[in-house]
Amino acid sequence: MSKYFIFSILFFVIVITSYGQTTGTLQGKVIDVTNDEGLPFASVLLEKDDSLIAGRQTDFDGNYNFSNIEADTYDLTVSYVGYPSVKIENIVIKLGQVVTFDVEMEERVNVEEVVVRAYRIPLIEQSATSGGQVLGAEDIKNMPTRNISNIISTTAGVHQKSKGKGISRAGSRAHSNLIFVNGSPAPKARKGGKRRGKRARNRKLGCPTFGAAGSMATAKEDQTTSSKGIASVEKPSNEEYGSFVENEYIAVRDEALSTFSIDVDRASYANIRRHLNQMQPPPKDAIRIEEMINYFNYDYEQPKDEHPFRVHTEVSDCPWNKEAKLVQIGLQGKKIDLEKAPISNLVFLIDVSGSMSYANKLPLLKESLKLLINNMRAKDKMALVVYAGAAGLIQASTSDKNKLLEALDKLEAGGSTAGGAGIELAYKIAKKNLVADGNNRVIIATDGDFNVGASSTTDLEKLIVEKRKDDIFLTVLGYGMGNYKDNRMEVLADKGNGNYAYIDNIKEAKKTLVKEMGGTLYTIAKDVKLQIEFNPVEVKSYRLVGYENRLLNKEDFNNDAKDAGELGAGHTVTALYEIVLADNYKESKREKKVDALIYQKNKATSLAHSSKDLMTIKLRYKEPKGTKSVLMALPVPKDIKPIAEASENFRFATSVAGFGMLLRASKFSNDLTYENVLSLAQGAKGADKEGYRQEFIRMVKNVSSMSAQANKQK
Repeated sequence: MSKYFIFSILFFVIVITSYGQTTGTLQGKVIDVTNDEGLPFASVLLEKDDSLIAGRQTDFDGNYNFSNIEADTYDLTVSYVGYPSVKIENIVIKLGQVVTFDVEMEERVNVEEVVVRAYRIPLIEQSATSGGQVLGAEDIKNMPTRNISNIISTTAGVHQKSKGKGISRAGSRAHSNLIFVNGSPAPKARKGGKRRGKRARNRKLGCPTFGAAGSMATAKEDQTTSSKGIASVEKPSNEEYGSFVENEYIAVRDEALSTFSIDVDRASYANIRRHLNQMQPPPKDAIRIEEMINYFNYDYEQPKDEHPFRVHTEVSDCPWNKEAKLVQIGLQGKKIDLEKAPISNLVFLIDVSGSMSYANKLPLLKESLKLLINNMRAKDKMALVVYAGAAGLIQASTSDKNKLLEALDKLEAGGSTAGGAGIELAYKIAKKNLVADGNNRVIIATDGDFNVGASSTTDLEKLIVEKRKDDIFLTVLGYGMGNYKDNRMEVLADKGNGNYAYIDNIKEAKKTLVKEMGGTLYTIAKDVKLQIEFNPVEVKSYRLVGYENRLLNKEDFNNDAKDAGELGAGHTVTALYEIVLADNYKESKREKKVDALIYQKNKATSLAHSSKDLMTIKLRYKEPKGTKSVLMALPVPKDIKPIAEASENFRFATSVAGFGMLLRASKFSNDLTYENVLSLAQGAKGADKEGYRQEFIRMVKNVSSMSAQANKQK
C-alpha cells in the first residue's frame, strides 16, 4: 500500500511541477535534403514580432537548441551560405514542453528569397514529463486507423492493457505521460484498441516532436547587450587578438606618401560572422576592415600584359564623410588553369592537442582537409605531420589519396601543444620533397594555442622568418573558439610568405580550399607593396581605411629585403582611401598638425598644378621565386562619379567597410547607420553566384534589427 502511495505522490509532484513551469524548449536539426545530413554551424534565429529573441549556431551534426524560452508563439529563421533562408512562422512553445523541429534546406546558387513555411499545431502531443512525440494532421491522415485510442497508443510510454482492455498511461509511475488532444487532456481510452508497438517517426516540416524539458539558462537571462546593440551570450573566453589603432587623417603637406603591404587574408570576416551568429559582439581588435573587404571577390578585369595582376581605380563619394571622397584601388590577380599549374608539394601540419577536441576544431578540420585532398591531382604529393606534446610524421609524402584520408580519419585530440616543433618538422619534410619549379607549401591547421617550446608570438615570428628563405610558402587555417589565438596565426601568415583564413563551417572550408584553391595555394606574386603619392594641389588630407598592421615606412618601398604580402592566382585585393579635396578643405581637428618649417618649404611642382591627377600609385612585386622587385606606376585622374553611378565593386566594398567601422564603433563613421550600409549592399549585390554577398546582407539586417531593439530598450 505504501509503495502505491509513494508512486502517487511522485506522479502528482511531477505533474504539478510541469504545469508550474513558465518556459519551454525548442530544439531540432537543420538538414540538407539532398543527402539527409545535418548542416553544421548554420545560423538559427528565434524571433517574435520581427524582433530577435535569441540566436544560435548548429553544432557539427546540425543540431540547435533554445532552452527555457518563455511560453509564446515565435518565428524561426534558418540561414546558410548558398541555401535560401527558411522561415517557419507561428511555432507554439508551451509550458514545460520541448518542441523538436527539424528544418530542411536545399542548396541553390544565386538565391536571395526566403522560403516561408507555416508551423502546424499538432493534434496530439505528449507532456514534458518524459520523452515523446507529436502526431500532426498529416500523420493521422496517413495512419491505418483514425480511432483516437489506437492513435494514442502509438505514443511512447503509452501501452494497451492485456486482452484488449484499453489504454494505460504507464500506471502511476513517476515517469508516466499525460496525453493532450488540441491542448486538452485526452479522454479515457476506449476498450478494444489495437496495440501499436512501433513509434511513429516523422521529420517533415510541420511535424515536430515533444520530449523532456531541457535545463539550460533562459534566452533572456543569458543575453547582454553591447554598446552597439548586439545581444551576446557571456561565455568565458581566452581568445587573443593583436591590438591596433585606427588610421588617422594625414595632411598631404606633412606627408605626401602612404606606403603599405597588400593583405589577402580573409580570416577576420569569417571570425566576425561566427561571433554574430552566436549573438556575440566581435572583439574590437578582431575587426580588420581590409580583411572584411577582401573576403569578397570583385569583378575587376584580368591582366593582359606581362604583369601578374592588373590595377583598377575608381573615385566617388564617401558615405560616412560628406566632406571627403573615397578612392578604391583594386588589384586583380591573373587566373591560372589549375590542371596545368605547377606540381604541388604540400605538407599538412595538424594540431591534435587537447584543445582541438571540440566539434568545430579537429572534426571540422579533418572534413576540411578531405575536401582539399580529394581535389588535388594525381601528380601532386602531400604529407601529413601532427603535433601535440611532440611532433611526428604520420604519413610520408605521397600521391595516394586513400593513404592520406585513412591517416586523417585516425587522428584524435589530446596533449599539450608543441607548435614550434611541428613547424620545424613540417618545413623539414617540405624541403626534403622540394619540387624545383613547383608549388611548395606548408598548410597549418590549428586554433593557435601553442604552449610548448617556441610558443610566444615573437618566438614564432623568428622561426617562420627563417623558414621562408627556402621558397616554401605558407597557408594558415584557423579553427574554433574560446581559446582561439588569432594574433599568433596572423603573424605566421604575414611573416611566412603566406595567407590566413578562418574556417567556421564546412561551407567556408569549401570556399577556401576548393572554390578558391588557386588563390589559396598558388602564389603568383610576392612582396607586393603599394606607395601612393598624393598631389598636394588637389588633395589636402587622406586616410587609409584599414591595413593598420600592414603599414610600411616610405623607405621600405624600395627595399627589396623588406617583406610584404603575397598574391594568389585569381585573388583580388582592394584598398580604400578617404581623401579631402582642396576645394572642399576645412582643417580637421583630427588631423595631425605639424608646425610650419623655418628652413625649408614644401612647394608643389609645376606638374602638380597642371596634371589634375589626384595621386600616383606605385607598386612593387617579385616573382614567386624572385629576389629583385618589378616596379609599376599609374596616375589616378580627378574623375569623380556620384555614388549612385559608381560600380557595384565600389559600392559593395564601401558597404563592407562601413559595416566594419560601425562594428568597431569607429570615430570616423560619423552619421553612418546600418540602414545606409544595407542600402549600399543591396544595390550592389550583383550576380552573387555563390551567395556570399547575400549572406552579408542578411548579417547586416540581423545586426540592424538587434541594434534597433536595444535602442528601444534604453
